[in-house]
Amino acid sequence: MAAHIPELPHRLTAPEPVIVVGMLGWLVATIVVAGWGVGTDNTLTICLVGLGVGLFGCFVVALQKWAVRRGSRAAQQGLS
Repeated sequence: MAAHIPELPHRLTAPEPVIVVGMLGWLVATIVVAGWGVGTDNTLTICLVGLGVGLFGCFVVALQKWAVRRGSRAAQQGLS
């Protein structure tokens, strides 16, 4: 007989806080690099790409939530 494994609370599985914290970190880094000229020639590009990845993550989560709301069978499970 298998032991029952409880579900994790939503606050531990929600992707939004991770995306927001990551984007805030990249935003701070972008401001520091652009404002004070810290880093090498590629540093600002890397910071902007980090922000772009965060925006892409927001887009993917929004698409998945939309799919959940419309009842798609291919939607990610556990999103509300």
